[in-house]
Amino acid sequence: MSKKSGAKPEVATSKKEMSNMFSKKELLSFYQEMLLIRRFEEKAGQLYGMGLIAGFCHLYIGQEAIATGMRHTMKDGDKVITTYRDHGHMISVGSDPKKIMAELLGRKDGSSKGKGGSMHLFDLEKHFYGGHGIVGASVPIGAGLAFADNYLGNKNVTYCYFGDGAAHQGQVYEAFNMAKLWNLPVLFIIENNHYAMGTSLKRASSIDELYKRGIGFNIPGEKINGMDVFDVINGAQKWVDYARSGNGPVILELDTYRYRGHSMSDPATYRSKEEVNCKKEADPIDSLRTYIFDNKVATEDEIKKIDDHVKNEVNEITEFAKNSPEPDESELMTEIYN
Repeated sequence: MSKKSGAKPEVATSKKEMSNMFSKKELLSFYQEMLLIRRFEEKAGQLYGMGLIAGFCHLYIGQEAIATGMRHTMKDGDKVITTYRDHGHMISVGSDPKKIMAELLGRKDGSSKGKGGSMHLFDLEKHFYGGHGIVGASVPIGAGLAFADNYLGNKNVTYCYFGDGAAHQGQVYEAFNMAKLWNLPVLFIIENNHYAMGTSLKRASSIDELYKRGIGFNIPGEKINGMDVFDVINGAQKWVDYARSGNGPVILELDTYRYRGHSMSDPATYRSKEEVNCKKEADPIDSLRTYIFDNKVATEDEIKKIDDHVKNEVNEITEFAKNSPEPDESELMTEIYN
């Protein structure tokens, strides 16, 4: 399921044992959260097609197990910072999805008052320090957040997400070096969906195991199956504990796949239908639903109830966003720093 480099914490239990550690309530909460992210993103795609969302919009469809699984390993006070593919991460930390959708539509009730849009979500109360439009920018900023926690001695961990494309940026390696020199409590989480925009990782990288990029900085790491919520939790928890205990940074490569194009303007013609269909056989939501049924965790009626609840919730989210007014002109120059 995973590969490792560097110092190795204790290996966690098997997937079967791991899944048995969760209560019915927890398992259904994983399913509901992942489904909410999926349905939210599908609705965002529809609204973009209708012209209600402007600019860029990057969907998280296919990668839901990562946000949900990593969220389960967090403690109060832990920080999250990510890329412009940020909707799923913000939902998972507990931000109000109504405000997220309103932000996508550029409305007054959005999380950034309609001025950030899809790529620049933010929620200080939930310790969510943004989507960032600059490729690789989340990494040095994430290291800075971890530096602050290290200075304050509060035992918090920063979850710093970026993609396989950003893994080639120079500022990423400067941040790696400083993070290790200061032994900062940060998880550098590479969401490897195998395509940097339209370029396959195999064409862009001299190695296809990105977690090994930390070897030159003496940063340990591991490659984890990011398409299964149990594998995410199982693989990540020991490294979260490792960073929280003062051992320094870790690089986690979450092997995943996005089912849509890089952004809404990308038809993804560089991938074959056969490739996408093959990857959909490992759909993280379908896999969890199958596990729930196979192990008699819940009945079909209980799952349908969750499905219906999420559908209704997304409809309410959409109506809230549509009915939210546009920002007043007086907001144009507020919260702008020179």
